[in-house]
Amino acid sequence: MSPEVLSLLVLLGILVIATLLPIDMGVLGFGAAFLVGAVVLGLSTDEVLAGFPADLVVTLIGITYLFGIAQVNGTVDLLVAGAVRAVGGRVALVPWVMFAVSAVLIGIGALFAVAIVAPIALRFAARHRIDPLYMGMMVVHGALGGAFTPISVYGSFVNGLVRDSDLAGSPLALALAPLGFNLAIAAALTVWLGRRRVPVAVGAPGAAAEPETDAVPGASRVTLVQAATVAGILLLAVLTVVWQVDVGFASLLIGAGLALLDPKGTRRAVDSVAWSTVLLIAGVLTYVGVLQAAGTIDLVSDGIAGLGVPLLAALLICYLGGIASAFASSVAMLGVMVPLALPFLQQGDIGPVGFVAALAVATTVVDVSPFSTNGALVLANAPAGTDRDRFYKRMLGYAGTVTALGPLLAWAVFVLPGWG
Repeated sequence: MSPEVLSLLVLLGILVIATLLPIDMGVLGFGAAFLVGAVVLGLSTDEVLAGFPADLVVTLIGITYLFGIAQVNGTVDLLVAGAVRAVGGRVALVPWVMFAVSAVLIGIGALFAVAIVAPIALRFAARHRIDPLYMGMMVVHGALGGAFTPISVYGSFVNGLVRDSDLAGSPLALALAPLGFNLAIAAALTVWLGRRRVPVAVGAPGAAAEPETDAVPGASRVTLVQAATVAGILLLAVLTVVWQVDVGFASLLIGAGLALLDPKGTRRAVDSVAWSTVLLIAGVLTYVGVLQAAGTIDLVSDGIAGLGVPLLAALLICYLGGIASAFASSVAMLGVMVPLALPFLQQGDIGPVGFVAALAVATTVVDVSPFSTNGALVLANAPAGTDRDRFYKRMLGYAGTVTALGPLLAWAVFVLPGWG
């Protein structure tokens, strides 16, 4: 068996094992990188580690640390409470507020924005008899819509991969494409489920005559630390978008400044760093580096190009990323699919800007699946009294529809017109 085929089979094995068993894909990636790289290919340790994404590791640590500070000092609660109060008693607008809050939080570095917003949103849904599927999916689609800003985890990750490949990229297009796509889905959800009112179940919170904001944590006044945190986040956006300062180091510098301002209040922020995601991305990309050394990337890309119809090949890549991400980590699948597609894109038959946007959408929009982290968080926070079995089946049906149509629509909107 050739090294190229063997390394590809090992990759498929990693995906299957990580999907079926609670084993971190990053750990499997590091182990596979050593076995395939050192044992099969005879690479040195330095050569095996050549694919280790040091810049992305710094970015992930910096962004999630800064957001951790915003979470522990109450800035996040302040933003959520302020957003809900802004619509007053207009209950119909609250799902859109939750969409916007999720988008903003993940856009400034909250990798697990759904975990923050979903409990609040679904409690509100139960209180006001809003369909929990509608509210839950608005939260998820909001997070997916804001996931690719230049200072977000997903956006920094994909922009870094494209930049390292020397392909033409557009951080602005990557940020706006998923936002527009998920806004369209949210609008369709509002028409489909927005007016549906569910009966009050026994044991569930009723539609009490309480203020709409009472289910949302908040603060009576803005503290100096919270104001400084908001200013720090805005400064990060200016530094990275306008002056192109490295987002990881900029986040760490701003975080260090906030820590000096409030040492005791920010010491728990280190616990908010997404260490599991750092391990995941580092392990997967280190193994992708071994795949490149083995010639596997070129082999797969040549096979894709060999189909002879670039648009069809692009559609198949979008579906492959989407279907796999419905059961596995979207970040991990982006880490695999983008490098696999790069040699194919370098042939010039498909616009790289449009294709990267389509792949980003296709690989993440399926996170509404109850098997993905975001979908599972919505399911876990189903309001008291909800028929969980029925709720699960409704989520599964919705996820199946999105998985079947999402990659196709992303391809049709972003690839077919030939953008970039």
